[in-house]
Formats: sequence, C-alpha cells, structure tokens
Amino acid sequence: MSFSLLFFIVIGAISLAAAYGVVASNLPIHSALFLLTHFATLAVLYITLDAQFLAATQIIVYAGGIVILILFVIMLIGSERIENQGPYRTWTPYVAMFLGLILVITLAYSVMTGQQFGTPTLAIPDGGAPPVLGLALFTQYILPFELAAVLLLVALLGALLLARRSKIETK
Repeated sequence: MSFSLLFFIVIGAISLAAAYGVVASNLPIHSALFLLTHFATLAVLYITLDAQFLAATQIIVYAGGIVILILFVIMLIGSERIENQGPYRTWTPYVAMFLGLILVITLAYSVMTGQQFGTPTLAIPDGGAPPVLGLALFTQYILPFELAAVLLLVALLGALLLARRSKIETK
C-alpha cells in the first residue's frame, strides 16, 4: 500500500467521521466545529488532487466565512441541546440503513472490479489556477454553471417567501 493511498484513507476517514458528527451531535456548537473539521479535510483532499485554488477557496469561503457565520448565529440565538420534537417516525432509520447498505455495496463492487465512475478525462493544469478554471467553467461547463445559478436563485426566493410568510402570520 502506497503512502498516498494510506494518506487518502486516513483523511477520508476523518472527513467521514466529521460529517457524521455534524448530524449526530446534540449541541449546535459541536455540529459547527465538526463542520469546520469536515471543510478542512476536504481542502486537504483537494490539495492531493492538485487543485490548490479550489482548496484555498474551500478554506476561505466555507471554513472562514460560512462556519464563522453559523457560529455567530449560534452565539446570538443560544446553544441549547437539540431534543426530538413532535411525533417520531419509526421507519426513517430503517430506510437510512437500507440506502447506506446499498451505497456500501455499490462502492465495494466498484472497488473490487476496478471500475472508476466519474473520473475526469482531462486534469486541469496549473493546480486549478483561476484563469484556467474560469475558462473551463464558462466554455465547457456553462450549462451546469447556469443551472446552479438558477437553482440558487430559486432557493433564495423560496427562503425569502418563507421568511416573509412567517412574519405575516405572527402579526
């Protein structure tokens, strides 16, 4: 086993454990810190893929901006323990375990047969430098880029509508 594969397995395991900690923690502050750890390990994985610009963007935008914003909101609202509220659906853990089992079986099959799905055919040179990344985004991947922009716009409008509706109903 090569050092790079061992490094990938260790960082991937830390990343998965941090992602699990985000959803499994009862304290919001712990979830935010697990999210910060997950973003940092993703940046390390980007560096191993020779995408230094993407790793720097991951740290600056997500770890530096989004997590700090979440921490400020937690500090302002309060950090109480999250308890289950309302009726609990007993079938959801079984569906989650079934879907997780399907995912593990699919991953094990692809590893055992040596198939690699979704591997890029062309590596972006220069470590994902901004001019090269911008040229690839706005020429080859313009349709997914625009679809993501429309999706974000719809999500923003939906959040505004939901926030406005709750304020109107409380008056």
